[in-house]
Amino acid sequence: MAIDTPYRAIFCDLLTDQTLDILPLRDVSFDDYIGKAGSLSGTIPIPDKEIADRVKKVREGRTAVYLERGGDLWWGGIVWTTTLQSSGRGVLTLGIQAATFDSYAGRRRIRTDAIKFTTPTDQLDIARRLWQELDLQEDPTPEDPTVPADPNAPAKEPRRLGITFGDEKSPDKETAMRTAAWREGDETVYQEALDQLASMKGGFEYQILVYRDPNDGKRVRRLRLGSPKIINGAADLVFDRPGSILSYSFPYDATRGGTTALARGASTNTNAGTESRPIFSRQQIASDLLADGWPLLDLSSDHNEVTDTLTLESLAKRTLDESRGAVVIPAISIHLGGIVPPALIGRFARIRIRDEWYSEGLDHRYRIIGVKVTPPERGRPDTAELYLEEA
Repeated sequence: MAIDTPYRAIFCDLLTDQTLDILPLRDVSFDDYIGKAGSLSGTIPIPDKEIADRVKKVREGRTAVYLERGGDLWWGGIVWTTTLQSSGRGVLTLGIQAATFDSYAGRRRIRTDAIKFTTPTDQLDIARRLWQELDLQEDPTPEDPTVPADPNAPAKEPRRLGITFGDEKSPDKETAMRTAAWREGDETVYQEALDQLASMKGGFEYQILVYRDPNDGKRVRRLRLGSPKIINGAADLVFDRPGSILSYSFPYDATRGGTTALARGASTNTNAGTESRPIFSRQQIASDLLADGWPLLDLSSDHNEVTDTLTLESLAKRTLDESRGAVVIPAISIHLGGIVPPALIGRFARIRIRDEWYSEGLDHRYRIIGVKVTPPERGRPDTAELYLEEA
């Protein structure tokens, strides 16, 4: 980053969150979304041996990085990739690629039979249990149990990723009570289990939020759950064009939408001599769109571990609800200023536009589902692109 950047890059040990160093970071961009992990990329300049020794503490897979702006944490995640480069002139840099803390769920697999919910349980309780289980950092049992443990070995300190949890509950108990179980040996990725659970009709959203504790200033990594959606903030943010909106786009894509949906599950055939075919849901139909003149546009989804047709019905309904007709994810680009808070994900925004297309004026309410920030550098202003969905 340029010297006058409002952001600080704080590098920490992933498991203890102890600060390793605060280092300059150039050519930075970072984003965060609901429904997928956010990313950060940047370059650390290495002008001399002293800086090189400090930068060597940044180790991929073991280091966390936070971006702080005005005392607030705007982004936090795990450094997954580093690239040491030397130019033709001998200029050294370390490029980093990081992803938000929820990306960790994509690097862990369920290797226990302990996660079972045989009686209907609130889906958010199941989600919390999955995160609590994947946050455990206990060393696996040695492959050779005949090797005796060393009685003189020092006791190991407990290690955790340090995710904290709330007590959110689903408001609609009729659609939110689930049964679920995962088996050791299936090697199910935790993120796949979470996303499958979240994608059912009446499902939920999750995000790892980073902030400073207002009481002691310590950094917090907190699992935030919302059913059916994450809602953040009481008052709407207002953006105008002409005004704070620099640019906007409204991409309508009928290739990603549909008017019917079907979900396929696992094969229940146990006879090796006959053809193996998956079970599937009934076709879900958006009758109102067909009556309005839409053609048949078919959506399909595969869920290889689902053996329950009612679950498949719920998954098909959710798919159709989220991709009816043409899919549109509006986006606006704005200047970042003091009136824009760091926790934008889940906030409602009122967008007001008046131009040649919206000659009578657009005044619409959206929810912010994604943020991509480009910090200032070499005369470039501090801007953010906000991705929106219908409120």
